[in-house]
Amino acid sequence: MSNLEIADVVKRAYAMPLTNPSFPPGPYRFFDREYVIITYRTTREALEAVVPAPLEIDEPLVKYEFIRMPDSTGFGDYTETGQVIPVRYKGQHGGYVHSMYLDDDAPIAGGRELWGFPKKLANPKIVHEGEVVVGTLHYGSVLCATGTMGYKHREADHDQVLASLAAPNFLIKIIPHVDGSPRICELVRYYLTDIMLKEAWTAPAALDLRPHVMADVAKLPVLDIVSAVHFKADLTLGLGEVVHDYLAENSQSAAGATRLEKVSA
Repeated sequence: MSNLEIADVVKRAYAMPLTNPSFPPGPYRFFDREYVIITYRTTREALEAVVPAPLEIDEPLVKYEFIRMPDSTGFGDYTETGQVIPVRYKGQHGGYVHSMYLDDDAPIAGGRELWGFPKKLANPKIVHEGEVVVGTLHYGSVLCATGTMGYKHREADHDQVLASLAAPNFLIKIIPHVDGSPRICELVRYYLTDIMLKEAWTAPAALDLRPHVMADVAKLPVLDIVSAVHFKADLTLGLGEVVHDYLAENSQSAAGATRLEKVSA
């Protein structure tokens, strides 16, 4: 009896494990996705320590996001939280996905394997408590983030929210060799598509971030709150494209340095 054929291995190799992957092939559609996004000002020094070139920092702002996803194809029912940093890439404004914490294996595996999302297993929540929307992040038993926002005080500008959702997002995809050295290190760009914004609201908000060795959200400290928005939408998470290959550039730089040394000698 023959083994699994090589062609079959390649055909199935969109995810791991090979014969029982953690998630199905895309596209991935989300229904009634609920966002609470609190934009805050931080220090430029903190952002310079985490935003990779060739991305450029605009203002020293961070978007802290709590996202409730009750119905998503392939990935199921889960909640996520994390930090997105407004950036520019070759003049194009977008967001750099700096950190993500969620409570479901399939989107953790799929997000890391396909796009390179910086996802970790944790316990985020969004709950409605009377006149307040509350978002929290626990990493294990430790409370790392608490966001509170007034419940539907004023309608937000729908065009502005849609424009924000339609902007590109960037992240670093890293896959190591079996010896631990980097095999893939790429800047990836992706978009959200087919967006149907159902409602959007704004209100006062507060955000408390606390230090944790494995959930270092507090390393981008909160200086003051700029704005907050709470909305629901249906959308599709588009697949990504590579816009910068760090290993290729490093190889070219090393080759250029070697040629320069030979000329100097």
